[in-house]
Amino acid sequence: MTDHPRRRSVRNRFARLSIRARLLLIGLAGLAGALLIGGLLLYAVLTASLGRSIEGTARASAQQVALLVDSGRMPDPVPVSGSQVVQVLEAQGRVVTGSVAADRLTSLVTPDELRRALAGEQVIVPGSRSGLSGRLQVVAVPAGAAVPRGREYSVVAAAPTGDVEQSARTLRALLLWIFPLLLAVLAVIAWRVIGAALAPVEALRQGAERIDESSSEGERLPVPPTRDEVSALATTLNAMLDRITAARRKQRAFIADAAHELRSPLASLRTQLEVAERLGEGGDLPAELLAEVDRLTVLVDDLLILARADDAAATRTSSAVDVTALLSDVAGRYASARVPVHTAPGLAGRRLQTRAPRGELTRALTNLVDNAVRHARTAVVLDATAVGHQVEVTVTDDGHGISVEDRDGVFDRFTRLDEARDRDSGGSGLGLPITQALLRRSGGDVRLEDAAPGLRVVVRLPTDH
Repeated sequence: MTDHPRRRSVRNRFARLSIRARLLLIGLAGLAGALLIGGLLLYAVLTASLGRSIEGTARASAQQVALLVDSGRMPDPVPVSGSQVVQVLEAQGRVVTGSVAADRLTSLVTPDELRRALAGEQVIVPGSRSGLSGRLQVVAVPAGAAVPRGREYSVVAAAPTGDVEQSARTLRALLLWIFPLLLAVLAVIAWRVIGAALAPVEALRQGAERIDESSSEGERLPVPPTRDEVSALATTLNAMLDRITAARRKQRAFIADAAHELRSPLASLRTQLEVAERLGEGGDLPAELLAEVDRLTVLVDDLLILARADDAAATRTSSAVDVTALLSDVAGRYASARVPVHTAPGLAGRRLQTRAPRGELTRALTNLVDNAVRHARTAVVLDATAVGHQVEVTVTDDGHGISVEDRDGVFDRFTRLDEARDRDSGGSGLGLPITQALLRRSGGDVRLEDAAPGLRVVVRLPTDH
């Protein structure tokens, strides 16, 4: 059996709502149904009760008059209470006597209506038959049969239904106004209550959103003081974070140990190749192998730096760093580079300071300049300025740039774009990940922008107050 497209669309829209909104809608739907059923029952019971009350009053009056007729006393006019109308009819339907407000010539009911009223059915007649407005509820009882040789009579009593109808209209109006207002008030209360109930879940979500690669290893999700399902979920998620932290520590320890163990054989291999090159042994092979050893040494050093950068528990010494002087120093190291590297005009007059380990900051900027020099066409420009409570450092080249869809991926480890796949010209794919890790340890960050032409790398660092 296929689903109707409209029902499927409604379900899809409902599924896209938040849990808070779905709970509210479900609760309001159930409450509205309960109120509707309760209101209908209340209306039916109240109108039926009022109707029975009017019928009982009219029947009591008719029975009292019937007792008078049975006793041989035919009062004229017939005494009644309130606005009731009473007539005493003969078998042929002729009016014998009646109350003051009753018509003495015309019967209040037709023969068929009299028959139904005597049978106990509910009979409603227009009040205009007795010169009254609204409608009348009619009750009829037989009389005169107890009198010897008596004649058969029928006592007809009618009571106005205007009060009942007015009460019913008032009740309908109240229900139509009060129910929506009540639903609105309950919706506001339910929204607040559901929000309070889901507050621990929102706290868990915000806590999970704050935890990333730059967070402390000891940072955990808040555990509510209540012993409920949310508290159990928070405890379970924190236990999962503990396991992930332990796994990351083992991974970093493995990388650090492996890289450290590789440094000794690489150093020995370099020494042997340098000796062979000086002695002229092996022809051009020692020189070629030395280049590969250099690349492998750089890769091992990068792995060690990454392992230490990921280790939040590692000891770091931060100090005030003059960003202007640091950029000038970095630019001076590339005096013999493929393209000129210089600082922007006016940088020397700016006083910009940040707090970070100077060695890590130098390594991060050097990686950025290395990449810029590798891809620039004519020049690389270093600049820095104050932006609010941060220092913004830029490294700009006029190369081919990086497409927008690739700018996030280049910060993944061992990622190299197609134009940098060549082993001789491209790096290992660890330069930008190392830069990002080192900067985040110091409270900074890095992003890529279009320089038109070329690429601009923007580094944000906190100022040293």
